[in-house]
Amino acid sequence: MDPLFPALTTARGEALRFGERSLTYAELATTAGDLAERLRDAGRVALWATPSLETTVGAVAALLAGVPAVPLNPKSGDSELTHILGDSAPSLVLTEPGAELPSALAGLARHDIDVRPGTDTGAGALPADPDPEAPALIVYTSGTTGPPKGVVLPRRAITSTLDALADAWQWTGDDVLVHGLPLFHVHGLILGVLGPLRRGGSVRHLGRFSTEGVTRELTSGATMLFGVPTMHHRIAEALPGDPELAKALAGARLLVSGSAALPVHDHERITGATGRHVIERYGMTETLMITSVRADGEPRAGTVGVPLPGVGLRLVDEAGTELTEDGPESVGEIQVRGPNLFTEYLNRPDATADAFAAGGWFRTGDMAVRDPDGYVRIVGRKATDLIKSGGYKIGAGEIENALLAHPGVREAAVTGEPDPDLGERIVAWIVPAGPEAPPSEEELATLVASNLAPHKRPRSVRYLEALPRNDMGKIMKRALPRQ
Repeated sequence: MDPLFPALTTARGEALRFGERSLTYAELATTAGDLAERLRDAGRVALWATPSLETTVGAVAALLAGVPAVPLNPKSGDSELTHILGDSAPSLVLTEPGAELPSALAGLARHDIDVRPGTDTGAGALPADPDPEAPALIVYTSGTTGPPKGVVLPRRAITSTLDALADAWQWTGDDVLVHGLPLFHVHGLILGVLGPLRRGGSVRHLGRFSTEGVTRELTSGATMLFGVPTMHHRIAEALPGDPELAKALAGARLLVSGSAALPVHDHERITGATGRHVIERYGMTETLMITSVRADGEPRAGTVGVPLPGVGLRLVDEAGTELTEDGPESVGEIQVRGPNLFTEYLNRPDATADAFAAGGWFRTGDMAVRDPDGYVRIVGRKATDLIKSGGYKIGAGEIENALLAHPGVREAAVTGEPDPDLGERIVAWIVPAGPEAPPSEEELATLVASNLAPHKRPRSVRYLEALPRNDMGKIMKRALPRQ
């Protein structure tokens, strides 16, 4: 049986660092091992997922104990927290000492995690790993189409996805990862914390993302940087006036972006200033990681690379028939299967059944095209980013990239709205780089038509001060003003 943390009792040196506080592997094994013993009969536990040593110790302890952990977003409102707690029914909440918990958690037993760096009493034998199918984490989705659903992730999904990424990224125990991602979701917690710990490497968490923090860590031993597009956009904006940041990024082994598409324009600006390419990967809460540009492969901006080892991927049309031709006009929904998949939506057998097609293929709801050599290009969500206009199927993503190439565009989102003639008309939502003189509707339509095709040009342009985004930096198109 493959242990989740094979390096926990063998690796030496620093495992975790949050600001001025850190834990070695020996300290982590002792602290998490002691807590695991207390959690052994706890059933499920909630985890108040602040960016702290306590959160990471709590997650590791729950995994060692074989107790499913439910990470909670500290920014969630009372109604959402009440739903999650009622649905998952944890026996207690793990939190850092002194944390002020909202009223929704008032009736839940609280356990403050005691983390004292420097304490190494010599960890005893750690618990044997549970069955690979045993639930490890229950991560709640964003709930854009109703209350959040609890995605039950088994241990084999975590180990398989982290090992596939190790293969794709040549990730080893010598790597030091830096990031400032939240720890209540897949990107920050599973990839950004459990990933380094599984390899025997280390992670340095910035607490709050800043380009100064990135520069500091990459110039003092960090080899990898994880971020969401908003973070990489801020890096791209800062690079022209920050030679130290450019130098730090140029020395990194791997720069990774995920959780949403990174605009091609930001790819080009970062590569131009540093000589380094940002690698994109693609996944979901239900699937963990599906594809990635490989460290030993061709960097190709605008793509999420090729399927990871062990992951099956196909594109299907609206009737569910697999597409047999690749190319820019063969748009299909991504369906996947493999050991990386979740087990079920907690307490939702109906939703679980609806999520799968015959043969065990999970319906992602993401639309994509595929290059002849297997590179996947995401064009958007089936529900919000696939626009059917004038008989064409058009992905919002490629239009957004074309718009972002305009120097007068800071942010862009593309949606479709009903049109009596075209079926749907393309609408561009623009945050101008200079609000006093935004690019005109005609100018942007001409840019898209000349770079893509005339039928992909926006028929309407609407200007905003900012686009609505969630905590992971994804644009929330359903929150855009309705006309």
